[in-house]
Amino acid sequence: MEKVFIERTKISPEVTLDFDAGFAELNGESYPENSVAFYKPVFNWLNEVVSAKKTVHFNFKLTYFNTSSSKSILDIIDLLEQYHSQGGKIAAKWYYKDEDMQESGEEFSSEVTFPFELLPL
Repeated sequence: MEKVFIERTKISPEVTLDFDAGFAELNGESYPENSVAFYKPVFNWLNEVVSAKKTVHFNFKLTYFNTSSSKSILDIIDLLEQYHSQGGKIAAKWYYKDEDMQESGEEFSSEVTFPFELLPL
C-alpha cells in the first residue's frame, strides 16, 4: 500500500498515512463539510493495517474540530480499540495546544485500554 498524504486546508487537517511504518497522523483543524467522506481514506488505511496485523502508531495533533469531525475521530478511536482488544498493538498520542483540546483528549482516552498519551504541543 502506498503512503497517503492529504494536504491541510483551512477546514481540514493534514493527513499522513504510512502503511509500511504503521504510522498515521492528523494535524490541524478539522471541520470539513462532510467529515465522513474526508476521513474515508483514514478508515480504509486502518482496515488495511488491521488486516495485515501491523503495529499502529497514531498521532492526533488537532487544534480544533467540530461535532461532525468529533464523531469521525471517535470512530477512529473505536476501531483502534477493537483492534487492540483482538491483540493488535496500538500506541496513540494526543497533542493539545489548549485546555479544550486537552479535555477532548482526556475524554477520548477514557474510552480506551490501549496506550493513549496526552502531550502538550
